[in-house]
Amino acid sequence: MKIKIQFIVLFLLLPLISWAQTKVSGKITDTNNEEVPYASVYFKNSTDGVVANEYGKFYLESDKSYSILVVSFVGYKTLEIPLTKNVNYDLSIVLEPDNLLSEVKIFTGKTSKKNNPALDILKKIWERKRKNGLHMFAQYEFDKYEKVEFDLNSIDSTYQNKKLFKGMEFIFQQMDTSKITGKTYLPIFVNENIAQVYGDNKNKRKKEKSLGNKNSGFDTNQHIIAFVKDLYADYNIYDNYIKIFDKDFVSPLSRTGINVYNYVLADSAFIGDKWCYNIVYYPRRKGELTFKGDFWVNDSTFAIKKIAMEASKDANINWVKDIYIEQEFDVVNDSVFLLTRDHFMSDFALSKKEQSKGVYGKRTSIYKNHKFDIKHPEQFYTEKVNQFDESIYTRDDDFWQSYRFEPLSKDELGVYKMLDTLKTVPKFRMLFDLTSTILGNYYYIDKYNFDYGPLFSTFGYNDIEGIRLRAGGRTYFGPNDKWRLEGYGAYGLKDNQFKYGISGKILLDNDTRLILYAGNRRDIEQIGVSLTESKDVLGRSFASSSLFASGDNTKLTKINLSTLGFEIEPLKNLKFETTFSYRTLRPASDLFNLNYYIDETRTETSNETKQSEIMASIEYTPKRKTIGYGVDRKDIDNKYLRVYLRYTQGLKGVFDSNFKYEKLQFYVSKPLLLGGFGTLTPILEAGKTYGYVPLGLLNIVPGNQSWFNIQNTFANLNYYEFVTDQYVSMHLEHNFGGRLFSRIPWIRDFNLREIVGVRGMYGKISQGNIDMNASSINYRAPEDIYYEYYFGIGNIFKIFRLDFSWRGNYLDMPDARKFAVRGSFAIYF
Repeated sequence: MKIKIQFIVLFLLLPLISWAQTKVSGKITDTNNEEVPYASVYFKNSTDGVVANEYGKFYLESDKSYSILVVSFVGYKTLEIPLTKNVNYDLSIVLEPDNLLSEVKIFTGKTSKKNNPALDILKKIWERKRKNGLHMFAQYEFDKYEKVEFDLNSIDSTYQNKKLFKGMEFIFQQMDTSKITGKTYLPIFVNENIAQVYGDNKNKRKKEKSLGNKNSGFDTNQHIIAFVKDLYADYNIYDNYIKIFDKDFVSPLSRTGINVYNYVLADSAFIGDKWCYNIVYYPRRKGELTFKGDFWVNDSTFAIKKIAMEASKDANINWVKDIYIEQEFDVVNDSVFLLTRDHFMSDFALSKKEQSKGVYGKRTSIYKNHKFDIKHPEQFYTEKVNQFDESIYTRDDDFWQSYRFEPLSKDELGVYKMLDTLKTVPKFRMLFDLTSTILGNYYYIDKYNFDYGPLFSTFGYNDIEGIRLRAGGRTYFGPNDKWRLEGYGAYGLKDNQFKYGISGKILLDNDTRLILYAGNRRDIEQIGVSLTESKDVLGRSFASSSLFASGDNTKLTKINLSTLGFEIEPLKNLKFETTFSYRTLRPASDLFNLNYYIDETRTETSNETKQSEIMASIEYTPKRKTIGYGVDRKDIDNKYLRVYLRYTQGLKGVFDSNFKYEKLQFYVSKPLLLGGFGTLTPILEAGKTYGYVPLGLLNIVPGNQSWFNIQNTFANLNYYEFVTDQYVSMHLEHNFGGRLFSRIPWIRDFNLREIVGVRGMYGKISQGNIDMNASSINYRAPEDIYYEYYFGIGNIFKIFRLDFSWRGNYLDMPDARKFAVRGSFAIYF
């Protein structure tokens, strides 16, 4: 009886519950049955509204009940549609031309830049943008609650009945409907973070201190964590460009917005007790990184009260079907508007088709308890190098109930329990492990806390070893391991020789990241393919292991390398390193030699180099962001400045070492985001060797005989074409990101990206080093500045890039390659 009463009460309440919501979707066309893109759609006498997409489609939802829907667009008569039900899907709306409209001239869908009141308001926003919000105070601080969520979307009955989910049907109990798109979705991951934020506008310092962090699982997977961190990217709607997924979208409030957006003054109304104007905006051209949407702006301070932004569906961005941003601002006093809520949502999918299934990535940030002009000492903002407080990740439920600014929905709360259960299902574990293996290039063996891999290094080929088979792995107890051992074994089917490498490292001090490392490798290597070589004792160049190569690939070297060193990071992103190494170098076959004269009469030679070295280096990487607190960390992205200085001293006589010399090397790189013009990446390298040394210890200009792009190498050079003991190298590459191709009607549909670049090298070789040479290599330095230039087409099938490279000079050298084609595979947004 009790169950029946509850059922009757629920049945009676259902109409009331559903009436508290209004849901509308549809498509807008004109009298010629042509789609009307970017029309403004809103509930009458409200600020709840959206802008239709490029195809005239829209979805609008509100927790309140409304009876009239208003649809308007410049050049058409405004239409009011009665809503007879609380849910009205798939409406067909036809707009009629407004032939009496004279205030705004319309031509080919674009609004006029003259006599447009929306542009007058926009100019006043520009004048006041640095006088609003947090910028009005010397110092500020506030509390921030942040929630990141991943959801499977477009879940229907057919999808639920797939064999893939057999045994996991319980997960569909947590399904919900998006208020933005109207699609059903299933939450699969939730991360929450509570933090205190402090800022000093005078000294341009900022600090964020986390008080608690909680997620619904997968906390040991570095790739998921890195992906989540990428959603944490900060952006400011008042900036000219908004960086999302490594792309610079033009902000609708940008000073360059007039050239890329149409603006329409659509409405005015009170929001709270503030009178605001409503401006609708949409792109002028297709294929550009732009938004469509609307914003409400105050009539006196010209501060944004509310803004909605949706990325253009034809924007040149991969794997992302939709991007939505909503921000709300509250009034602190008569003149200060502060951001109080920021909602970001992206729809990741393999296809941009409307019916394609994907994953929502959502971030909601809420800001409260603002305080101003509280000064802190300079050391307060000093960021700790490697701070890790485990208690932050183990807060109890009472903490979260008291600190959450916004309660979790029933479905979000259910995710925590659902995923704990899901991780016990063998089928899910298998699918999860398979995905992690493909992304991480390692297969994790839980029983032994061991990562087998890298998997993609299992097979290789070169002219000396023939087919090369490799197996290896590393210890792995978790993302914050204090120590790690790595090793591998390899065998060449042609030379019938076994090679190996082993290394270990341990984090001795967490606060300064003092790391001790050591290792040994005996292998065959293509030396001279990098000017600033890696300190990784197990590192092996792609030139030695690629399955496909062009030209002669016999100039390989047997190397026996042992290292012992330590590194320390006393200040965040400032690292010092010292390494002692000992190596022997011998030719890997009779087809090549490293011979050098060992007497003044130049009659005796040696084909083996024995050398001890001590190296000291400084590396500075400001604004570099990493994940992990153990001996290994991973970069979130690579768009930071890197400055590297290395000094090497050759120690003659130590362990039978042959030579005494000094070597100084410098490296600097910094990708530069140039707004809507793409990304410019300059790389500068310089170095000088003091003393006389044989071929194996000189600076060889790095050629590239593989069919793939290798950074900082020269595509048109063979190995050992140029040898130097002092050099300067410059690489310049500009990726337009599709800006030019988007202007070409047929080509822009492929979302290709154009790349241009030039690389050059100046070098010299001393007579003393030339006289020492007894190898088969004819020493020659690029004293006339060798250069090559190239044109690339990126984003082919979203994963492939093809470069066409031309040699600029030294065309008369033997076997000179005047033209080269190189490719590369990568996954980019």
